[in-house]
Formats: sequence, C-alpha cells, structure tokens
Amino acid sequence: CFKCDCSLFCLNFKVKNFAVIYLVDITEVPDFNKMYELYDPCTVMFFFRNKHIMIDLGTGNNNKINWAMEDKQEMIDIVETVYRGARKGRGLVVSPKDYSTKYRY
Repeated sequence: CFKCDCSLFCLNFKVKNFAVIYLVDITEVPDFNKMYELYDPCTVMFFFRNKHIMIDLGTGNNNKINWAMEDKQEMIDIVETVYRGARKGRGLVVSPKDYSTKYRY
C-alpha cells in the first residue's frame, strides 16, 4: 500500500494468502467484550477455525495485542507466526519478538 503506514486495511493486502482481517465494533457485541475483556479502543485478536489462538508476546497478556504497532513488517511476522502455529494445532504461539517492558510498545 503506497499511502498508509501501518493500518489494518493495508496489512490486509499483505496477508491475504493466509489471513483475513475483520473489524468489529465492540458496541455491537457487548457479550464478546466481557468474554475477551475488550476495553481498549483498538485490539487485535487471532482466531483459527473458530478457536481463539493465544500468542506469547512477553507482556503477560496472551489473549490480544492492545497497543499500536509502528512497523508493518512486525505485524505481518506476527500474523504469519500465528497462522503457522495454529495450523500445527498449537493453542499458544510464541511471538517472533519479545515485547516485554524492555521494549517500547
């Protein structure tokens, strides 16, 4: 994508061979919010064949990504890692990079 830096819309074109990105308005599905503790303005979660896939990012929260990613390639790497791990039947996938407090996220 030539005009945007790291939006999910532009990311969709890069990962279209192995992932689909859906945008969900959390005001429309309040039950889902309670189940997955969705309170942040932007949250990225991963599902594979109707199963929630958790990812170990080093932050302690393995359910979701709830901070802004500044590098598009980092997000593509995470999506690809989740896809490969989910295809192998793993419920918890290890991120290619550690996002613990020693890094800015």
